[in-house]
Order: sequence, then structure tokens, then C-alpha cells
Amino acid sequence: MYVKSVLMKKCLLTGLVSGMFLFTACGSVPLTGRKQVLLVSDQEVLASSLTQYKQYMQTAPRSGSVQESAMVTRVGQKIATATENYLRQNGLESEIDNFDWEFNLVKDDQVNAFCMPGGKIVVYEGMMKLISSDDELAVVLSHEVAHAVAKHSNERISQEMLAQYGAQVLSIGLSQKSDAVQAVAGQIYGLGAQYGVMLPFSRKHESEADYMGLALMTMAGYNPDVAVAFWQKMAASSTANIPEFLSTHPSDARRIQDITKELPEIKRRFAPAATGKKATQISGNGYHFSFE
Repeated sequence: MYVKSVLMKKCLLTGLVSGMFLFTACGSVPLTGRKQVLLVSDQEVLASSLTQYKQYMQTAPRSGSVQESAMVTRVGQKIATATENYLRQNGLESEIDNFDWEFNLVKDDQVNAFCMPGGKIVVYEGMMKLISSDDELAVVLSHEVAHAVAKHSNERISQEMLAQYGAQVLSIGLSQKSDAVQAVAGQIYGLGAQYGVMLPFSRKHESEADYMGLALMTMAGYNPDVAVAFWQKMAASSTANIPEFLSTHPSDARRIQDITKELPEIKRRFAPAATGKKATQISGNGYHFSFE
């Protein structure tokens, strides 16, 4: 009975410690207000991702197109400025220190782009073949910026750590989490040839980045209405036909449907000339989207 009682107390204590840890590690996503668990410090995530990013950029061939490279930088910086203005206006100025924005165009025929924590964003030349205006490029770049602002990498790493260690060993396993972060981040960032450098975000993260991205590009003065036609072009150019339940991304049809549904509210709330008032985030889980 004594041994059983001790074990029960130990399990209870472990559960309480883990529960307290999870409670104190909760945060909320700007613009959407969705609650998230972040078990890793911003500094650890940024240090790990910067290492991966530098390794990639040392070998990635830069685009030879001066005009398109300048376009990526120009649109990206404008969205970054609007993002930082939003953070300042909504009491989140301390978050700006987490970003050191870079927007690069690399020579790769894939129709793709990716984001690393800290605002390191890369666009492939293949993507530019479908882009005919700054507004369309803003759809892509604002989506990637949204991943960084929402700390989706940190959340994904935290989810993987929970899965690997289990709640009962959080208080022990995370006491030396720097090594754990490096190990898990190496898997998450997936720099292997099979998956390129795209973070395998969940459908929830992709949908959230869609919504946030449209809001951010609207704040930056770009036209969010082009998003529907742009994703229709993306869908038409895709040769993949993977069922949504097998993918980390919402289906093209679902993405377009959700974007169309959200556009009126986004333009009403976030257009610079709409009200002249600062943008505010939705409380709780008051967003409706779903999508990368």
C-alpha cells in the first residue's frame, strides 16, 4: 500500500508539473487569437532554424533575374513593414525582435516557396512563372510571413516533443531541451532531398497562414481579391491529385472556397483606407478558414 501510494503521488506530481508547464507555455496567435502550446523558447527555435537556413543558402543557386529578385525583395519588405506596424499597434512590439527579414529568389523550377522562423523566406523561380503582378506575389509572400508571425515552427516542434516524450516526462525531458530542440527541429525542417525545405505544417496551420496572409497583404496595400484567381492558376498547374485527408494541405477547392468566404471580412477589417483605425485581432478562435 505504501509503495502504491508513493507511486500515485509521484504520478500526480508529475502530472501537475506537466500541466503547469503546459499552462505557462500557452500563447495565442496574432490576428486569429487561436491558443497554442509553445514549449520551446523563441531563441532556441531561431538559433536552430538559422543554422539550417545558412546551410541551405550556401548551396542554393541564386536567381540570375535581377528584375524578379528585386520584385521579391520589394514586395516582401512592404509586407514585413505592415506586419511590424500591426504588431506595434496591438501591443506586440517585443515580437519584432524575433524577425530579421530576408526575401530571396533561388534558381529552382519547383512551383514553391518556404519560410523559416525569424522571417527567412525563399521563393523558387518556378513560382514566378505563375506570378504576373506584385499583388499575386504578395499572396505567396504574405502567406509565408504569416507562418513566421504565428510561430508555426515552434508549435510543430512542441507537438513533436509532446509526442516523443509524453506528458509524464515533460518536466524531465524538457529540462535539457536545447539538445531535444536540435534533434526534433532537424526532423521538422526536413532539408532532405525528398521534401525539399518546406516545413510540413498541418492543414490547420496552412489555413491559418492563408487567413493571416490575406490580412497582412491587405494592410500592406495589396489587393487580396487576386488570391482567388491566383490559387485557381495554382490548382490548374498542379499535376498532383492527393485527397485532402492524405495531405498536410487543404485541397485546392477547399482553399479557394475558404478564401472566397473570408475576403469580405478581411477587406472590411484590414484595408488601410477602410476605417483609419488600427487592426485588431479576433478574440478566441473567431476565424473560419481552412489550407499551404
